[in-house]
Amino acid sequence: MTMTQTKRREYMIRYLLDEELKYKDTEMPDDIQAQKRLLRSLMNVREAKPIGEEFLRVQDDYLQAELAQKEIVSVHDLTPLEPGIYVWQGDITTIACDAIVNAANSAMTGCYYPCHGCIDNAIHSYAGVQLRLACDAIIKAQGHEETTGTAKITEAYNLPCKYVLHTVGPIITGALTKQDEELLVSCYRSCLALAEEYGLKSIAFCCISTGEFRFPNQRAAELAVQTVRQYRAETGSDIDVIFNVFKDLDDMIYRAILE
Repeated sequence: MTMTQTKRREYMIRYLLDEELKYKDTEMPDDIQAQKRLLRSLMNVREAKPIGEEFLRVQDDYLQAELAQKEIVSVHDLTPLEPGIYVWQGDITTIACDAIVNAANSAMTGCYYPCHGCIDNAIHSYAGVQLRLACDAIIKAQGHEETTGTAKITEAYNLPCKYVLHTVGPIITGALTKQDEELLVSCYRSCLALAEEYGLKSIAFCCISTGEFRFPNQRAAELAVQTVRQYRAETGSDIDVIFNVFKDLDDMIYRAILE
C-alpha cells in the first residue's frame, strides 16, 4: 500500500527522533509546515552514520514526490548569453543538468545548522541523507578535510541533476588578496576539469565563496566568467555552463559582464 506524503513525513520524523535519546520528549507537530521544518532540522543535524534501508526507501519516495511539485528547469530551456554560457536566477536544487556545484565547507559533509539558508544546507536537504554519507566516505578515505580550491564528485540522489560537485572556496577575513583570487579560480577550474573527466555536458555553478564566505560579489563574478571563458578556449571544451544566481544583485552583475 502506497504511503501518503503525510505518512512518509511522520514515519521519517519518528525514525530520526527515536535515534537520539535527547529527542524523546519531542512531540509531532500537527501543522504541515512545522512538520517539514522539524524533518529538515533532524536531517540537517544527523551525523553521517548508517541508516536503515526502509528509511531510505521512504525518504526517497518522499523527496521525489516533493520534487514533482516543483518547477524544474533544464539547460535546454535557457537562452545562452554567449555560446555555451547561461545565467539563470533561481533555486539550484531545481536545475536538471549533468551536475550542480555545491559551495561546501572543508568538512564537506554539509551544513549542520537546522534549516540554515546556505546552499550547502539546501543541497543536502533535498538530495537526502545519502549525500552526507557519500561525502563522509570521501573525507575518511582521503584522511583529511577537503583542500580549498579542489573539487570532488558524488551522485545527486534525489536532486534532478545527475551529480553534485563539491568545492571549498576561500573564506575572506580581511582585504581580498591575490591568493584568494587564485583559490577561487582554482575552484572553477577544478570543477570544470572534474566534469570533463566524467564526460559531463552541462554544469551549474553557484556563486562560490560569496555570501557566508564574504568574497566580493562583483570580483567573484568577474573571475568566474573569465575562468570559464579561458577554460573553454584553452581546452576546446563544449560543456554548457550555467551561472546560477539567487540574489538580484548577482543576476545584474553576471548579465552586465556577459551582455
